[in-house]
Amino acid sequence: MDEEYDVIVLGTGLKECILSGLLSVDGLKVLHMDRNDYYGGESTSLNLIQLLKKFNRGTDKPPPHLGPSRDYNVDMIPKFMMANGTLVRVLIHTDVTKYLSFKAVDGSFVFNKGKVHKVPATDMEALRSPLMGIFEKRRARKFFIYVQDYDESNPQTHEGMDLTRVTTRELIAKYGLDDNTVDFIGHALALHRDDRYLDEPALDTVKRMKLYSESLARFQGGSPYIYPLYGLGELPQAFARLSAVYGGTYMLNKPECKVEFNEEGKVCGVTSEGETARCKKIVCDPSYLPNKVRKVGKVARAIAIMSHPIPNTNDSHSVQVILPQKQLGRRSDMYLFCCSYTHNVAPKGKFIAFVSTEAETDQPDIELKPGIDLLGPVDEIFFDIYDRYAPVNEPSLDNCFISTSYDATTHFESTVMDVLAMYTMITGKALDLSVDLSAASAAEE
Repeated sequence: MDEEYDVIVLGTGLKECILSGLLSVDGLKVLHMDRNDYYGGESTSLNLIQLLKKFNRGTDKPPPHLGPSRDYNVDMIPKFMMANGTLVRVLIHTDVTKYLSFKAVDGSFVFNKGKVHKVPATDMEALRSPLMGIFEKRRARKFFIYVQDYDESNPQTHEGMDLTRVTTRELIAKYGLDDNTVDFIGHALALHRDDRYLDEPALDTVKRMKLYSESLARFQGGSPYIYPLYGLGELPQAFARLSAVYGGTYMLNKPECKVEFNEEGKVCGVTSEGETARCKKIVCDPSYLPNKVRKVGKVARAIAIMSHPIPNTNDSHSVQVILPQKQLGRRSDMYLFCCSYTHNVAPKGKFIAFVSTEAETDQPDIELKPGIDLLGPVDEIFFDIYDRYAPVNEPSLDNCFISTSYDATTHFESTVMDVLAMYTMITGKALDLSVDLSAASAAEE
């Protein structure tokens, strides 16, 4: 271990594994260590026995009605991927898709006025949606057509508006859409986490809506999302294999992992079990450098094992339901994620549902009730709150690049943006994501 590396990565969470893969592909010499004896860190995947232990219901013989423990792959931080989204582009860019098999997600729904509705994503779906009355449907259809036809490089499609200056609120006012429509467009299509976007330039929202509809069109499924067979636990391992192909070194079960600094306060290595590996830069999750991060929030989540799909989702075996903040009288959205044996994450006939939100109280069971009420009967349910941290250091001074904790969203767009920003800080360049998206389609069927 007494060698010099360009970068040492601490923790095998998703963000760290993606960065380790990208940096290895760039030709850097990477050492990747984790204090745990398993991959994934906070974003690991557990079987049933591990899940029961985590929530102190420790038993080596889980209840027989739940089925075999080994058939469970329960992701602790479950997130769907947008089919044409940034993460899929990163996976193709690194060619890690050859280690993974994806399957389309059945449904994308939104909670509105106490009911669960399919998210309309095109002008035709808008006309059929029970979310809107007849006149509102026509207005929404016009807005959807504008978004579908919008091309940043072709001013003829802009209808005289500069979307880098016009706010989302102003753009929506032009089409006369009511608050109810704006709510599902902003939160379930554009995937904004709160309502700040309304006073920001509209270009971002239009691009997000286009990404949603293009992803939806790609697999002709009921949603724009895809998810790996056997769950997200496959991703860190796929990146570990990729890194090894490019000469990266992985070491699990390394206790302590103490980061060493020189007299200028710059990182110079990592010590574990009396040996020090030298390095120029460190990439890690917040748990490895607790004095360089601060708490920025907390996530409340519930994990439920069920024997049926979520009611009112057309019997979808995998689904996301977004509960916009305004519908619940909250400051942030709530997310419902469900997947099942069809993605090989549970025994036949079993479904795993997650309800998550940015916590506003210390009582997750009460706070998550609006989401849990949508699940119907559950076989088992677990509640949890975890803190979210963000770095406060100055990487240009100490060469420590620390990821931000995972948020409550059940899709990947915010996570991968953090990864790309870190990549640019570490390497000084932007990642080229102009890839052939069809490279990731064979496996999805």
